[in-house]
This record gives sequence, C-alpha cells and structure tokens, in this order.
Amino acid sequence: MERTEKQIILPNDVAEVPRLASFVDEVCEDAGLGMGAAMQVNLAVEEAVVNVMNYAYPKGTKGTVEIAAVVDDCSLVFVVTDSGTPFDPTAKGEADTTLNAEERPIGGLGIHLVRQIMDGLEYERTTDGRNVLTMRKNLSH
Repeated sequence: MERTEKQIILPNDVAEVPRLASFVDEVCEDAGLGMGAAMQVNLAVEEAVVNVMNYAYPKGTKGTVEIAAVVDDCSLVFVVTDSGTPFDPTAKGEADTTLNAEERPIGGLGIHLVRQIMDGLEYERTTDGRNVLTMRKNLSH
C-alpha cells in the first residue's frame, strides 16, 4: 500500500465535528480499518480536536485546528495542530478510573480514552508557538 496523506482545517467551532467525523471515516477507510476500529479512532480524534476547539483559544476568539492524517503499511497517524494556549495533554496523569464518577476530578477522561484507543501519543510545543499532538494507531494487516 502506498502512503496517503490528507488534511482538513477547521475553525474552533464544535458545529464542525460532523465534517471532522467524515474526514476521519474517509482516512480509516483508506487504511482498511474495520467499522469497530474506525469508530474508536473517530472517537479518539474527535476527543482531541473538541478539546482544542473548546479550550485552546480564549473564549470568543476565532482560531483554527489543523488535522493531518498519514496512512502507510504500518500505521495510521493523526496530527492535530493549533496556535492556541500551550497545553500538553500527555503530561496529565492517568485518570483514576477506580473512583466512582462523583469522586473523580473533572477532566482527564478524554485523554485517558485517547490513550486506550491509540497506540502512540506525543505532544510538542513548536518554536513558532503551535501545539502539535500526534496520535498513532498501529495497523496489523
């Protein structure tokens, strides 16, 4: 299989999530993922992107989220980039899922979910002030 690359740029508006979902579905189809795996990947990517849409930019500020996808024989990689507030989701501790919902602190479950679904997760703050979150899913054909 040859390497394929696709990209979509969305405004920081959760009304754009259906466009994101279509993009991810298309990429997963290119990668040959089954429906169950594709739904999980879509959930993980949506979680990461919605966090950027909701929190990266000051309230009322327009910004963009870039989502690039690369598929090759071995893996499916999504790279989510924004120019918002520095935030490293990978630095957050594991969510304590042993606590019941009322005792758990707010937040942290989204990144926990992403970690469960994806095989690799890396964050980088670039010198030009961009957040870059890379999520990798290994493909076993």
